[in-house]
Amino acid sequence: MNKNNGQPSLRAVAAIAGLCLLALLPLHGASAATREDAALDRHLALEVETSPVMLDGEVLFRVRGTSLVPPAKRAGAIAERLKWLADNESIPVDALHIESDAELSRILAGEQLIMVLADIDAEGVPRDRLAELVMSDMSKAVQAYRAARAPRVLLQHTGYVVLATLAAAALLYGLLRLRRWTLARLRGRFVAGGADLKIQSVQLVQSRQVWLAVRGLVNAAITVSVLAVIYLYLSTVLGLYPWTAPLADQLFQLFLQPLQVMGGAVLASLPDLGFIVVLVVVVRFVLKALQLMFQGIETGAVSFENFDPEWAQPTYKIVRILVIAFAVVVAYPYIPGSGSQAFKGVSLFLGVIFSLGSSSVISNVIAGYTMTYRRAFRLGDRIAVGEITGFVTETSLLVTRLRSFKNEEVVLPNSEILGKAVINYSALARREGLILHTTVGIGYETPWRQVEAMLLLAAERTAGLEREPRPFVLQKSLGDFCVVYEINATTRDATQIGLLYSALHRNILDVFNEYGVQIMTPAYEGDPEVPKLVPREQWHLAPAAPEPAGPTPVGQLSG
Repeated sequence: MNKNNGQPSLRAVAAIAGLCLLALLPLHGASAATREDAALDRHLALEVETSPVMLDGEVLFRVRGTSLVPPAKRAGAIAERLKWLADNESIPVDALHIESDAELSRILAGEQLIMVLADIDAEGVPRDRLAELVMSDMSKAVQAYRAARAPRVLLQHTGYVVLATLAAAALLYGLLRLRRWTLARLRGRFVAGGADLKIQSVQLVQSRQVWLAVRGLVNAAITVSVLAVIYLYLSTVLGLYPWTAPLADQLFQLFLQPLQVMGGAVLASLPDLGFIVVLVVVVRFVLKALQLMFQGIETGAVSFENFDPEWAQPTYKIVRILVIAFAVVVAYPYIPGSGSQAFKGVSLFLGVIFSLGSSSVISNVIAGYTMTYRRAFRLGDRIAVGEITGFVTETSLLVTRLRSFKNEEVVLPNSEILGKAVINYSALARREGLILHTTVGIGYETPWRQVEAMLLLAAERTAGLEREPRPFVLQKSLGDFCVVYEINATTRDATQIGLLYSALHRNILDVFNEYGVQIMTPAYEGDPEVPKLVPREQWHLAPAAPEPAGPTPVGQLSG
């Protein structure tokens, strides 16, 4: 049995016995091993489980158990009998006495047995002396128990509770008034705009932002003060009554224990946290070096064979993800709490959520990288995806944004683009030129050489079409009522396709009107009495304005 008031502990007795045996080792020769084994047996015998005997929340002493009675059960039985004695004021405290024989010492209150002590409980202390010390502690505990529950003391403590309640209410009211007064004074100063933070004429922080920060600090200070007052009030009031005194002691631990646990966890994790900090620094350095290298590739300062500079940034993003993923794998065992079941459960939950909600996201990301490396298009290109045609304004891992000819923004998921044919009008137009073509139907009575010459003339008049390679005409078909001709001309500006087609069609109409040739499309049923032509003098009927001579500049066209 362990005593709290100066008696040697189990570990101390074992340590002293061990030191004595070690000091006698040189004197005993062949019997040293036997004595060491005996000392070890005694040490193991002392390392037994004990339980505290408590009264009114205070630990009086600790007891060990037997082969039949566990220590917790024995301590509980002693505590119950001791509480019975403390509640039964008809039995005086001095009724406690000791009855001893050769094997046991019994502590009784009158005829009622309170506790039995054996030699095994003494732990080297004389059993009679130990029994006297235990009985003295019991007497003091019973006297304190009864004194705390005396009517006069309870009435006096109730008066203290009333005073503490009034004081706490006054403090809380004062703190709330102080908050209101402080915020009212500060509001007029900051909201008016006189507290802007500026460097010369450059405004860094607006007064309203400063006001929000100051208000948050004031509210935080008042909140902490209110909580402190409430805590002091509760700990004081609960500590005045014996029934709630243990709760008052636990109230402090309620706030202190989490801080102790967190502080201990942080201290225990300092080596692992140091490793993580070093790993983060190294990873940041590696990423910075990779970023500089890929920036050099993008600008042309660094070149690799068969590596397009446009691949630099997408490749850097992939490499960055791989480096960070590798760093996370390396750092995972060093993350505090990574081995706990709670951490594993949260990780599994997040993994399931991510897998369920990210299938389309991952497919779009993979499609985005696939399109980047297959060089389907670049920013500014005119492309057609299905029925959608427009200019590429933004490419990202998830979507591609197009601007249509009507100035509409079209957002296409990358996975949708990857699954369809992409027509890029700009890719070859920059190097070899893009062939624009349009068809007309002309009657069989018109010589084909004249038709081709007129179409070539119309193409020559259209500004924006290349002279080399020269435009050419194809006879697409010999129809039932007309011959279908196709004019082909080259341009290197894919952004002006709509304007170029409009200009080419205008010039075709003008040229055919000039030479009196009737266009038979879209259908022909018979020769009209008067050819369907527009005389030159009617080309600029109101509200049309006269046009300057020569090719029509593309920049002056509309539509």
